[in-house]
Amino acid sequence: MIAIEDLRVELDTDTALVRALDGLRLAIERGETFALVGESGCGKSMTALALMRLLPENGRVCGGRVLLGEQDLLDLPESRMRAVRGGRIGMIFQEPSTSLNPVMRVGDQIVEAIEAHTELRGPAARARAVEWLRHVGIPEPERRIDDYPFRMSGGQKQRVMIAIALAAEPDFLVADEPTTALDVSIQAQILELLQDLQREHRMGLLLITHDLAVVSGMAHRVALMYAGQIVEVAPAAEFFAAPRHPYAAALLRALPGAGRREQALEAIPGTVPALTQRFAGCRFAPRCAQVMPHCAGTVPELLAVAPGHEVRCLLYAPGAAQAAVGGAAARGAGAAGRLGVDPAGRPSAGAVDPSGATAASRPDAAAVRSEAASRSPRLPLLQVQDLRVRFPIRGGGLLRRQAGSFDAVKGVSFDVARGQTLALVGESGCGKTTIGKAIVQLLRRIARIEGRALLDGQNLFELDGAALQAARGRIQIIFQDPFASLNPRMRVLEVLEEGLAALQPGLAADARRARIEALVERVGLRRDALDRFPHEFSGGQRQRIAIARALAVQPRLIVCDEPTSALDVSVQAQILNLLRELQRELGVSYLFITHNIGVVETIADRVAVMRAGQIEEQGPVEQVLGTPTTAYTRGLLAAVPRLVA
Repeated sequence: MIAIEDLRVELDTDTALVRALDGLRLAIERGETFALVGESGCGKSMTALALMRLLPENGRVCGGRVLLGEQDLLDLPESRMRAVRGGRIGMIFQEPSTSLNPVMRVGDQIVEAIEAHTELRGPAARARAVEWLRHVGIPEPERRIDDYPFRMSGGQKQRVMIAIALAAEPDFLVADEPTTALDVSIQAQILELLQDLQREHRMGLLLITHDLAVVSGMAHRVALMYAGQIVEVAPAAEFFAAPRHPYAAALLRALPGAGRREQALEAIPGTVPALTQRFAGCRFAPRCAQVMPHCAGTVPELLAVAPGHEVRCLLYAPGAAQAAVGGAAARGAGAAGRLGVDPAGRPSAGAVDPSGATAASRPDAAAVRSEAASRSPRLPLLQVQDLRVRFPIRGGGLLRRQAGSFDAVKGVSFDVARGQTLALVGESGCGKTTIGKAIVQLLRRIARIEGRALLDGQNLFELDGAALQAARGRIQIIFQDPFASLNPRMRVLEVLEEGLAALQPGLAADARRARIEALVERVGLRRDALDRFPHEFSGGQRQRIAIARALAVQPRLIVCDEPTSALDVSVQAQILNLLRELQRELGVSYLFITHNIGVVETIADRVAVMRAGQIEEQGPVEQVLGTPTTAYTRGLLAAVPRLVA
C-alpha cells in the first residue's frame, strides 16, 4: 500500500512562498484505481511529483510522510529511491514532449528502463521494448522502435511514455493525465491495458485526470482536490451518484454533451485562489453557490459523512446551518462577470472582450454575420480543396520520389462556413494536426503541399512576404502542446504582446496592455499571471495562455488543435463558453481538432471523421454522430467513455 500522511509541500518563487500541498492524506491499495481530480493548479501533479520525489529545485517537503508499505520514501537516500522509481512505482508524465529525450530513439529509452529494473539485456531487452510498443498501440513497432520522438504525433509520444512507465511491470503506477493526448479508440485500448495489468499483477494505480467519464468507468475511489487540499473522497459510484461537496456537484454540471448545445455550460465562476496566502476559512467559499456567513472565518475539516466517504465542507459540520445565504449569488456573479459569464455561464452585460470593449458596446452578432455574408454571400470562409501533404522519410530534400516519402494527407476537401465550427476527429496520426499546420503555413519547408486552401477566396499556399504576414492576422492556431509552443524565456505579457506588436503595429502600448489584461481574465487567469514565466504554471494554465495568444489579434479563423485537452472540466466549460460567445459576437470560425466527442457535440456545427490521411465521412454533427454511415465511425463512437450515472 502507498499511504500519504499529512503531506505539506512548499515552493519558493521569485514573488512569494507557494503552499502547494497543505495536509494531504490518501491511501492506495494494490490492485486499486484511485482517481485524483480537480482544477488545474490545485496540486494534483505536485502530489505525484512529491510521491516520486521529483519536486522542482525550488520545491521542498516541509511535513508529512509518504509510505510504501512500512518504508517512508522521504527518508530514503537518492541511490535507493532510484530503484523505487520505475521498479516499484512507475510514472506517466503529463507532457510527453518534454518527458522524452529528443536525441534518443524511442526504443533506446524503453530499453533503458527495462535494463535498469529487470534482468533483461541486449536483444532480449529490445524484443521486450518492441512488445511494449505493440501493447500500447504503436503501428509497425519493429520499424518505429528506431524513430526519434519528433517523428511521432502527440498521441504516439504519449503511448511511448506509457510503455516506458510499464516496461518494468511496477507494483504501483502514477498516471498524470495518461490519456489526454490520445484518441478515444487508443484511449480505450490503454485503459483496458492498465486494467489488465492490475488484474495480472495487482498493480495499484493513482490516476490523475480531467476526464470524469474515464474516472467513472475505471476508478474504485475518487478524491477531489481544491487549492492544495482534498475536499471530498468517496467510492466512485457514490461520488458520481450523489456528490456532497458543492464543488463536486458544480464540476459534474460543467460537463459538455449533446444535450447542452443550445445553452451555456455551467462554468464555475472565478479561479483557484493563489496558494501564496494564508487561508482563514473555506478556500472554495468565494466561488460557492451555497456559502454561509461563517465560511469565510472557519476552516473546514475533512469529515466522514458515510462509510468511506469524507467531505471538507461546513455544510456537514456538527450543528452547521444547512441554508446558503443570498450573498453567494452576488459574489458568484461578480467573479463570473470578470470571466464574461453570469453564474449560469451566459455572457454578462459588463463582460470585457479582448479588444477592451464591454458587451453592451460590441457590435450585434447578427449584424457581424450579415456584414460578412454581404461581402461573400455564398463563399465559405475557408475552402480546403484536394489537400495533399507529403513528408520525406529521410534526407534528400522535398523532391524525392514517392518511395522515399510518406503521404500524411491524401486529397482532403472540406469547407468552414463563416461563423461556424467544423470539428476534425480521428485517431492519432491520421493527419488532423498536419492539416491544421499546413493551412496556417507551418510546413512550407518541411513537406510538399499540394491543393488549395482558400481564405476569403485567397489561396494561402500562394502567399509570401507581406501578404502572408497580413493573412496571419486573419488566421491563428492554438497548438496541442502548450508548453512546447510558449517561449520559456518570455513572460506571459511578452508572449501575448508579441503577436499584437507584429500583426497590429498601429495599436498603442496602453491599448495593447488593456486588451491583454482583459483577455487573461476572459480565459480564467489572474492578472498577476502576466509577470510570470510559462514554467510557473500548470499544464491547464499554460493552455489558457496559448488560447489567449491566439485570440489576442482577433482573427477571423482559428485552428484549434486540442485546445481543451489539458483543461479540467470547469475551465473547459469557461473556454467553450468563451469560444461560442466570440463566435456569436464576432463571427469568428473554428477548425476544431479534438478527441473529445462531448466537446464536438457541444460546440461543432459540422464534423469530419478522418482515417489514415483521408476523410471517412463528414456532415452535420447530429447526422454523423447520431447515424454514422461507416463502420469506422461507429467503432470510434463506441469507444467514447460516457459518464456512468
